[in-house]
Amino acid sequence: MLIEKLLIANRGEIAVRIIRSARKLGIRTVAVYASNEENAFHVRMADEAYGLGEGELTDTYLNISRIVHIARSAQCNAIHPGYGFLSENAVFADACQKAGLIFVGPSPDAILRMGNKVLSRELAVKAGLPVTRGVTGDPAAILEKARDLPFPVLVKAASGGGGKGMRIVEEPSQLAEALESTAREARTYFGDGTVYLEQYILEPRHIEIQVLGDHHGNLIHLFERECSIQRRYQKIVEESPSATLTPEVRQRMGEAAVDIAKTIGYSSAGTVEFLVDRNLNFYFLEMNTRIQVEHPVTEMVTGVDLVLEQLHIASGTPLRISQETLTQQGHAIECRIYAEDPANNFMPSPGDITLYREPAGKDIRLDSSIDGAASILSQYDPMISKLIVWGENRDLAILQMLRALDQYVIHGIHTNIPYLKGILREEDFRKNQISTAFCATHTDLILAKMEADKGHVQPEIPLLASLLFAMDPLRKGSGGSTWERTGFWRMISDLVIRLDQQDFTVEILRNYGRHFHFLVRDVEYETSLLQSASGRLEFTANGKHHVADVSMQRNGLYQVSILGLSFRCERLGVLSSEDVYIPHTTGLANQVVSPMPGKVVKVNVTEGQAVTAGEVLLVVEAMKMENNILAPRDGVIGPLNLKPGDLIDAQKELIQILDLPTS
Repeated sequence: MLIEKLLIANRGEIAVRIIRSARKLGIRTVAVYASNEENAFHVRMADEAYGLGEGELTDTYLNISRIVHIARSAQCNAIHPGYGFLSENAVFADACQKAGLIFVGPSPDAILRMGNKVLSRELAVKAGLPVTRGVTGDPAAILEKARDLPFPVLVKAASGGGGKGMRIVEEPSQLAEALESTAREARTYFGDGTVYLEQYILEPRHIEIQVLGDHHGNLIHLFERECSIQRRYQKIVEESPSATLTPEVRQRMGEAAVDIAKTIGYSSAGTVEFLVDRNLNFYFLEMNTRIQVEHPVTEMVTGVDLVLEQLHIASGTPLRISQETLTQQGHAIECRIYAEDPANNFMPSPGDITLYREPAGKDIRLDSSIDGAASILSQYDPMISKLIVWGENRDLAILQMLRALDQYVIHGIHTNIPYLKGILREEDFRKNQISTAFCATHTDLILAKMEADKGHVQPEIPLLASLLFAMDPLRKGSGGSTWERTGFWRMISDLVIRLDQQDFTVEILRNYGRHFHFLVRDVEYETSLLQSASGRLEFTANGKHHVADVSMQRNGLYQVSILGLSFRCERLGVLSSEDVYIPHTTGLANQVVSPMPGKVVKVNVTEGQAVTAGEVLLVVEAMKMENNILAPRDGVIGPLNLKPGDLIDAQKELIQILDLPTS
C-alpha cells in the first residue's frame, strides 16, 4: 500500500527531516505539537498540524491513543515515529497496525525482541555474536549477582537509547543508588523502568552498523559509523567511515549485523551497535530498531536517503539497493549542537535565541529544529540541530567542520559549539586516538583552551562592535529612539563597558553619520560602520576591516561573535528609565537556587538535617537530564517548601541552609 498521508509522531529536527523526504515522494505530512510549541519549525513545515494538548510527555508525545486518534481523524494512512519518544515502543507499533495505519518501522515483534536490550543480548548469544558479560533481574537480584562481576560496571535501561538511562558504577557501594536513579530516568523517558548490568570495557570504541531490510526477506548493511566521542554516554561527534576499522573487521561487523537482523526478519532502517576494544575485537551492544540521530553521515558517504528508503519499504517496495552496489565515498562528520554551557559543567541552557545564522556552502548540511530566533524549551532534549559536512578525506572533513562551526551563530543561550571546535582541534582526535573516554580525559584541557582562544581577539574589537551596533543611526530602534534624537550619546563624557569580566572606560569624541571616534583606555579608534543588516556588522577600526555578529539581549547588554568566539558586552550605569536589570547570582550565602528551570524529581534532605558542602540536596530534571543540586557549604536545612514533581524557575530559591548550632 502506498503512503499517501503521513503523520510524524515526533518533534524538532527529526520531524523536519522526515517531512523533507516525504515531500520527495509527494506524500502529504501531518505534524503534532504540544501546546507550548504551536509555532515550532516542524509545525510550520507540515501540510497540517494538530495539537496534543498540554502536560507531561505522557500526555503529549507519549500519548499513544491521542496520536492514533489524530492520525485517523486527519485521514492519514501511515505514521513515522522518528527517534526517541515512541519509536521503539511495540505497543505503539501494534496500535498503529490495529488502527489500519502503516507503521514506518519494524514489526512490533522485532521491536520487542531487539528494542529491549536484555532480550536482544539473549538473541545475540543464540546467534553466535560475541557479547560482554551482563546481569539481569529485579534490583535485589542484580545486587546479588553483581558480586560476580568485576567493577566498573554499566547500569543501563532495558528500553533505553540516545545516551539516556545509563550510569557507570565504579564501586559496589554505589550500585543501589545507580539502579534507583537509572530506573527512574528510564520510566520517565521510555515508560519502562527495567534495568540491567553490563561489563564495562575500558576505553572502547563505539562503532555501529546501519542496516536496511524490506518485507521480502532482503537485508543489507550500509557500513559503519564511528560514535566514540561521547559525553555522559551521549554521542556528540559521529563519523563515517571509521578510521579505526580494517577492511576485514569492517566486513565481519557488517555481516554480523545483517545476520542478527535476519534472525528476526527485520524490516525498515535499524542500527546494530558494537563495542570495539584495542585489539579490534568487537562485542554486540544493542540494536536500535529505528532511524538514528547520526544517520546523515551514512547518507553523506553512500548517497542513500535512509528516510526515503524507510518510506519505500513501509509501502511494500522491495529494497532498491543491493549490497554489491554500495560504496563509501569520502568522509563525513556530524556534530550535535546542544543548548548547554560547557563552561558551567554543561548546564542545560534553555531560553530565547536572539540571533540565529546558519552555516552554508558546498558539502555542508544542517538538520535543525529551528529556522531563526526561537525559544528552546526545558521540557525537551537540548539538541538544537545537527551539523554535517563531507570531505574527500578525514583531515579535509575536519577542516570543513571547523569552518562551518565558526559560521554558526546562536545568541541568547549557551551552546556547545566552542566545545565541539575544541574536540576537533585536539591532536588526539586528529590522530584518531579516541575512545568513549575521550571527553572524560580531554574536557578540562579543551575548556582551558576555549578560554585562552578569546585572548587571541583584541578585546577592544568586540567592544567597538557593540557600540557601533547600539549607535547605528540606520538600525531600526536605534536612530529613531528618544535618546538618539536628543543626542544622548554626545551628552555622556564617559561610558563604562564591561566586556566579559573586564571593565573599559570609553569616551565618544565625536560621531557623524556612521563614523565614530572613540577613546578606549587612552587609545583612539577611528571607526566606520560599512554594513549592518540582520545583526551582521562590517566595520573598520583604525583602517582594519572587521566582521561581527551582534544582538541585543536587553537594554545595555549585547552579545558579540567574532571569528567564531562569543563575547558579552554590557553598558554599565544604564538610565533608571530603562529596563531594570537584576544581575545573575547564585543566591545569598544561605540560599540554594536552581540554575535552570525544570522539575524536582528527588529531595534527599529534610528540615533540620545537617549537611556538608558538596552533598546532593535534590535532583532537578531539565532537558532530559538529571542535575544534582549540591550544598554550597556546611549547615542545617531550613524550612522545605518543595516536593518531587514541583516545577521550578531558574534562580528560584529552593532550600535555605542555616548555620550549624554553636556548642
